[in-house]
Amino acid sequence: MKLLDRYVLRSFIEPFLICFGGFLAIWIIVDVSDNSSDFIDAHASTKQIVMYYVTQLPQYTIVCLPVGLLLALLYSLSRMSRSNELVSMLTAGRSVFRVLVPLFGVGILATAFCLYLNWEKAPHSEEIKKTGINKIKRHKKVDEAEPILAHLFRDRQNNRTWYVKKLRPPSPTTEPRFDEIHVTQQEPDGRITCKWYATRAQYDSQRKTWKLDKGKTVLFTPEGDIAEEDNYLTGSRTISDWSETPWRVASSELDPQGLSVPQLVDYLQYNSDFPAPQLAPYRANLADRFALPFSCFVIVLIAAPLGIVYNRSGVTASVAGALVIFFGMIMAHGFFMAMGKGMRVDPLVAPWVPDIMLGVLGLILLWFRSSNRDLPSLASSTGRATIAILCGAFLAGTGSFFVFRNFPQSLQITGPLWKNSSYVCLFVGGVLIIYGMIGRRPKLKTARA
Repeated sequence: MKLLDRYVLRSFIEPFLICFGGFLAIWIIVDVSDNSSDFIDAHASTKQIVMYYVTQLPQYTIVCLPVGLLLALLYSLSRMSRSNELVSMLTAGRSVFRVLVPLFGVGILATAFCLYLNWEKAPHSEEIKKTGINKIKRHKKVDEAEPILAHLFRDRQNNRTWYVKKLRPPSPTTEPRFDEIHVTQQEPDGRITCKWYATRAQYDSQRKTWKLDKGKTVLFTPEGDIAEEDNYLTGSRTISDWSETPWRVASSELDPQGLSVPQLVDYLQYNSDFPAPQLAPYRANLADRFALPFSCFVIVLIAAPLGIVYNRSGVTASVAGALVIFFGMIMAHGFFMAMGKGMRVDPLVAPWVPDIMLGVLGLILLWFRSSNRDLPSLASSTGRATIAILCGAFLAGTGSFFVFRNFPQSLQITGPLWKNSSYVCLFVGGVLIIYGMIGRRPKLKTARA
């Protein structure tokens, strides 16, 4: 690593640790103040409260890391700009991109770290947060799975229907438990061939077998009469030809926000015959597990060119613009996630739209800085025209993508044209591009008499 890279990193690391640590501490303090009355009512010990917030650290880290990156980049780069250090680096023959390479590396590492947390740890933190305080009130461990009562599961692949009176899903610290189960085997035409009743069922993950305790098995004839009964009211039976696992049986009642990437993949694989609207939230959350960490790199692309200023008056405008873009990114993420879960936009594409949109904007801002051009400003007609062209190109590109992705079904318009989001994007994008082209057209100057 060269001396310049070490200096840039050293100038960034210190404010990053301060911003990230401070924002994380503020987040925890605010959450403690909100839940303090619940902790007091539950007579929670200090150890229980500390363990609860330890389980929440992965989720808090994913929230606070982009904010820390944004504030640290704006502070470090604007300070280097005010002291003319960046000007000296550029005068020495270094390009803007070469100066920012170490910060891009930090963005890649932050993205990889958030992806590691969002793979499994952060979703489980979100699940624990919903029930953790209630478990503390009942003097239970916060990572202990809550039982599911009167659970019904239909295995369409094997034509089996499960009814479990009390189901305790598996967790990292507890084994699955099924109490009072009733399993019905059917033929594809709906005819019942066998029923199993058991007081308790246990799954052996090593042998992939089920053990039924204190129950009976009933076989039926094609006419529906009882053909044979096998009673084991004091014993047990082992069944080795069931492909269901405890997690698969319990997955139909699980919230997609609390499922890890492997669990979401398994759910979509085992329940692929479910209707598309029912699977949309799971597909959207699966895509979000990868899109959300990538926002760290997008933040670097946005904040780096905005943090480089060549005059003191531009610092405030750049910081304000970066903060507006960041909070707009948060709002866009929630909006497109809702669109994906509601099947208004492809669930696998929706979480990526804000990242792609702001990533392209960051590359454009970086090009302006690298070519020593002024950033577009709403104060000038040329700046407004440039911004209109960029926004129009994005909207037109987005509309074209969805039109051609669903071609030729997209040509079959059944309702009013203004209710079709793809064509609305195309129309609005075209209007903005035309406005921008007219605004950028040079005006003729008339000679004075």
